[in-house]
Amino acid sequence: MLDIKPQYIVSDDNEPVSVILDIKTFHKIEAVIEDYGLDRFMDEADDDEPPLSLSEAHEYYATLKKMQP
Repeated sequence: MLDIKPQYIVSDDNEPVSVILDIKTFHKIEAVIEDYGLDRFMDEADDDEPPLSLSEAHEYYATLKKMQP
């Protein structure tokens, strides 16, 4: 599991409004989310098409990321 050590930004009423994470933790969380999205994408692929290999899926996903603004 990730060892997350957040820092909180609070409002004048002492209510938490934001979280600060170190960049290493942020990148780990980002990778987990991307891996989950890739897994979901592969699970939802058309049944008529043969499944992509892991490397093919990574290549395809990389092209999708490049197309995003």
